[in-house]
Amino acid sequence: MEKFLSLPSDKQKSIIDAALRCFGINGYKKTSVSDIAEAAGISKSMVFHYFGSKKALYFYLIEMCGNLIMNEVDKSFDKSITDFFERLKLVTSIEISVIKQHPPTLAFLASVYFEKEEEVRDEIQAVLAGGDDFRNKIAFDGVDYSKFKASVDLKLLMEMLYWIADGYANQLSNKTDIDFDIMLEEFNQCLDMLKNNFYKEEYL
Repeated sequence: MEKFLSLPSDKQKSIIDAALRCFGINGYKKTSVSDIAEAAGISKSMVFHYFGSKKALYFYLIEMCGNLIMNEVDKSFDKSITDFFERLKLVTSIEISVIKQHPPTLAFLASVYFEKEEEVRDEIQAVLAGGDDFRNKIAFDGVDYSKFKASVDLKLLMEMLYWIADGYANQLSNKTDIDFDIMLEEFNQCLDMLKNNFYKEEYL
């Protein structure tokens, strides 16, 4: 990995984006090191030289994407915002701003979420569990719960949001031509609909 990290940043980016694209379109099992090497414009042997194995590259990408997003959220998130839905809008906009730096990231992360290959599935589940803890902390710590109607089940609301996210991820699997601004606008509209149904009248 040190050899890869010693490359110029533009070269690293071209290899990363090529690998994200290949895994995002074809998934883990169907993506070969040869596919990645061809997309990156390097030899197959150099991929092994930099990463050691396809699996090591795959999990490097998962860790890299996760760290990029979580670090930017930590840096840019405004903890003074106590409105549940405004928090989600802010976090989503931060995440999209990071993904725009590596556009193939979204399709890659969607493919990771739905990956069924036994060689990697258990390790993926462990990574996703850590991400859930991070998202729950952002969503719930310091939120003004008094705005919600008394009948609202917050646990069920989070389940609904996960279902919405699952639906988006499913639609984005295998896609590389994503209009991030439209996607963000549609997601915010979904949040507004939920807010209108779950908040007390005086907070709308």
